[in-house]
Amino acid sequence: LRLLVNRDFTEDGPEHKAGDEMLFEGPGTYVPRKEVEVLGEVKAAIITPNSALRLKASRETVDRDGKSRVAGEEWMVRRSGAYLPGVYETIIGTVGAIVLTEKQAVHVCAVQTFTDGKGKLRKSGEEYLITMKDMETFIPDVYEKVVGIINVTTLTNRQYCVVVNPVDATGKNQLGARKLIKGEKSFFLQPGEILENGVQDVFILGDNEGIVLRAQEFFLDESVAPSKQRQPGDKWMLQGPLEYIPPVEVEVLSHRRSIPLHENEGIYVRNIKTGQVRAVIGQTYMLGEDEELWEKSVPAIVKSLLSTDRDAAADRGDWINPSRVNKRQDTSDDDDSWDPTRVITIHVPHNAAVQVYDYKSKQSRVVFGPDLVMLGPDEQFTQLSLSAGKPKKANKIRTIALLLGPDFTSDLIVVETADHARLQLDISYNWHFIPSDDQKEAAKLFAVADFTGDVCKALASKIRGSVSSVTFDHFHKNSASIIQQAVFGLDPATGSPNSSLLFPQNNLKVTSVDIKSVEPVDQRTRDSLQKSVTLAIEITTQSQEAAAKRDAERVEQEAKGRLERQRITDEALAEKERKQLIALQAESAAVESTGQAKAEAVSRAEAAKIEAEAAVEGAKLKAEALKIETDAELERMKSAREADIHYTAEQNKMEIEKSKEMATIETEKFKNMVDALGSDTLQAIASGPQNQQVRLLQSLGLKSTLITDGRTPINLLNTATGLLGEIQGDQPSTS
Repeated sequence: LRLLVNRDFTEDGPEHKAGDEMLFEGPGTYVPRKEVEVLGEVKAAIITPNSALRLKASRETVDRDGKSRVAGEEWMVRRSGAYLPGVYETIIGTVGAIVLTEKQAVHVCAVQTFTDGKGKLRKSGEEYLITMKDMETFIPDVYEKVVGIINVTTLTNRQYCVVVNPVDATGKNQLGARKLIKGEKSFFLQPGEILENGVQDVFILGDNEGIVLRAQEFFLDESVAPSKQRQPGDKWMLQGPLEYIPPVEVEVLSHRRSIPLHENEGIYVRNIKTGQVRAVIGQTYMLGEDEELWEKSVPAIVKSLLSTDRDAAADRGDWINPSRVNKRQDTSDDDDSWDPTRVITIHVPHNAAVQVYDYKSKQSRVVFGPDLVMLGPDEQFTQLSLSAGKPKKANKIRTIALLLGPDFTSDLIVVETADHARLQLDISYNWHFIPSDDQKEAAKLFAVADFTGDVCKALASKIRGSVSSVTFDHFHKNSASIIQQAVFGLDPATGSPNSSLLFPQNNLKVTSVDIKSVEPVDQRTRDSLQKSVTLAIEITTQSQEAAAKRDAERVEQEAKGRLERQRITDEALAEKERKQLIALQAESAAVESTGQAKAEAVSRAEAAKIEAEAAVEGAKLKAEALKIETDAELERMKSAREADIHYTAEQNKMEIEKSKEMATIETEKFKNMVDALGSDTLQAIASGPQNQQVRLLQSLGLKSTLITDGRTPINLLNTATGLLGEIQGDQPSTS
């Protein structure tokens, strides 16, 4: 019971002051007093194994172990069993033990300087590790705080780790130091230690792999033969096959793999020391320690043209010059598949050319197809921006490959005649380039960036100048010759139009002009022209109809004459064929009568032959059937004889077995009867009167017996009548 003293009193020696609290512990009977008030009942706390009770002193007191405690002091009670707290002791709670295993440890921090259970002084703020080697279960003290559970770090024989701020032999962290731990090994990280990049795998390098290393401080490198001293900042590369664990003085910069390249593939490589960039083509190459892949800068439009699946010849009619919004969108989509470190290549199609300019040597080269162009580090493609549409609009087609032709270009031109009639001409020009093996002449092909626009403008100017000097009627009748003279000019020697026109700036040659349509721009002129054309067409049509009618009548008369002559010829031929038919019918009747008699004779002979063969075959089959029946009967009789012999042998064997078993049974029966009587009983029978012996032996089922002591001779001549002595009375004798 927990008691409170209301007034001072003295009982059995000690003096109690008002306000003191007391504890009446059982077992016992408490008699209440007026000076004391019962506050309540205090029950003992049960401390189970692997647990402890945390107590706190509310006033200065002495605990159960006789140790003085000051107000506010806390301590732990670890003894298992029931614990009754003192009057000035408060139970804060029960603390459970942490079970330590080989895979787990406890990270503990001291919140106050104290001496732990093992007698070691722990200073405030000190952190340490409790493992299974220290104890199996851990109950934190009141001055200890559990920071966390530390799991074991396990390394296989293919792993390693680097520990930063490792703990030395005195248990202090070496700040800034690093320690290499190789597998196979299991350990706990001490407080303050951290793993740099976690558990890492050993570098296993194949034939086509390597790693680039850099020394962080001076050390002796024993991974190479002979050993080499490395200075801070040194960089080198190790190539496989090998296994490598970098020491703490070495930093792994990169893991490299050989890049296999086809003869039509390559990469750009830059030396980071000299800055020189070169292209490696057609070999399997691994970057050195002072090399890196270089990303070649290419204009966005060129990247778009190279990335799209577009044939320069087949898709030449497509307009590839998107707006700015579409350009940005296409560029972002192409970045996923574009690799700027790969050598840029383009397949030049047949009858096409590509110009490549080297900004370093300031020279250009023209490649004619079919061929493969591979750009060097300082080379770029020459872009062409061509006009397209009708009428022509600039910058509609962007391309790299220049088609050499022959091809055509169409344009719409508005001209005005001398009598001020405005006409719209739809004209197509056939053209082709004149290639040359000389690079200077070949470079002229790309001298004009928009050759289609320039050609159409130049020829349109010539056509407008020529048409402006003639009237509409004259131009309508001679439009083809006027335009050809305007485009090609006249030969001074012959006075006839030239066959072609050559542009020497880019070696472009125009070979022909096709006038697709001529339409007046003014509506009244168009209507008048339409009426005159319609009238001319009607007159031409009527004249053609009359000529065609006369030709049809003439052809009809000629056909009738040929038909009559053919009818007479056919009748003569029919009579001739009928005569031949009658002769053939007579000959066929004679052959038919002769063939019928011959066929009947042959059929009767064949029938007789078939019957004879059938009789022979039947006789063979009967003989075979008789043989089969005889063999079957013989086999049956043989099987029956063997079965009888086997049955008799088995029956005799069973009789023998039965006789043996009966003899064994009789022997066992007699032996069991003798054993049941015993030797003493038989001895008593032998020594008793003869009548009694006879009855006893008869009860045993014996018809004749002879009992002797083995020493007295026996006369066997009278055994048939006196084996057991003379039988008295009418009792039948035993034999």
